[in-house]
Amino acid sequence: MRKFILLGSVVQLLWSCTSPSKVVDQQKLQQEVKENQPVNVILMIGDGMGVPQISTAFYFNDQQSNFERFKHIGFHKSSSTSHWITDSAAGATAFSIGEKTYKRAIGVDRDSLPKETILERLQKEGYKTGLISLTSITHATPASFYAHVKDRDLHEDIAKQLVSGNIDFIAGGGKKFFNKRQDGEDLFKAFLDRDYHLDTLSFSNMQRSKRNAFIIADDGLPSKIEGRGHFLKEATDRALDYFTAGNEPFFMMIEGSYIDWGGHAENDRMVIEEVNDFDMTLGVVLDYVEKHPNTLLVVTADHETGGVSVGKFYETDEETGKKVEVPQKVGVYFNTDQHSGELIPVFAKGKGAENFQGIYENSEIYHHIMKVLQGE
Repeated sequence: MRKFILLGSVVQLLWSCTSPSKVVDQQKLQQEVKENQPVNVILMIGDGMGVPQISTAFYFNDQQSNFERFKHIGFHKSSSTSHWITDSAAGATAFSIGEKTYKRAIGVDRDSLPKETILERLQKEGYKTGLISLTSITHATPASFYAHVKDRDLHEDIAKQLVSGNIDFIAGGGKKFFNKRQDGEDLFKAFLDRDYHLDTLSFSNMQRSKRNAFIIADDGLPSKIEGRGHFLKEATDRALDYFTAGNEPFFMMIEGSYIDWGGHAENDRMVIEEVNDFDMTLGVVLDYVEKHPNTLLVVTADHETGGVSVGKFYETDEETGKKVEVPQKVGVYFNTDQHSGELIPVFAKGKGAENFQGIYENSEIYHHIMKVLQGE
């Protein structure tokens, strides 16, 4: 940041000299300033989203999938320190602290010791921060970026840590963990005392001059098949507008939560619609990255859910009673209602995207991001 400020001062000084001979040097310094600006980071997590789930976006979507817009693709290994088959808490914590940890851990290492998250680290470096989720904002994936507890189910402890986390843009559910607590505290009042703009009904009245907290459902939001609408895309739009209006770089995590829930329910329609919703939101973010090249986008998942496969689709012939393959259709099938151990794809675009190719542990995503931010 100091380097950026110093270079900016040099450019301003040179522009005060109007000699034509200075034009080339001025342009060179302008480019150097641009290249040394802090890098924005957007991390999109499709909870439970493996390659088969992503594949549905190519078969059940009238438009070209936005996943086709990536050139830099890798895979991560998702196991935790305690289980080969991870959960969202250990998976997201590996992303946030750069270390693998045990199943159910939130922002702590394998010895249950709190570790600084990437969100907290970047806040110290002058970054604005944001979290968007379809579940409660205290749920495992978003919580792993700001909270430090031994078990993911400690929602009330997690909620209290969110209030003191100084996150600039919050959107999701979980009202009951803030205003219907066992300890009787009203954490919504605590948000207001910290000068947040708080809305528990919608996110239509964003305020650029304040931190914003939109906690609009008692627990999680509805799924797509329950009529959620375009919350994920619209919240992402608002957040990008909010961050772009400021002069600070930003870190934002966006979670497509219910791809996972569709896998647990073995509900093919839910998986298909949630992936398409994530894909639509991805399009918004990719458009932003293309207009703001000093931004790094990383898209991945914590694990795969459902042991999903995409294969032949059959209908029963009414006359013969035999199953007949439908050539222009595919079916979505489940091997389990739990998480699987599949390698998980990692897509990257923008500044430093080439660092995310290859096969590596999930905890390396943190280190790849920091490598880009440090200009290595």
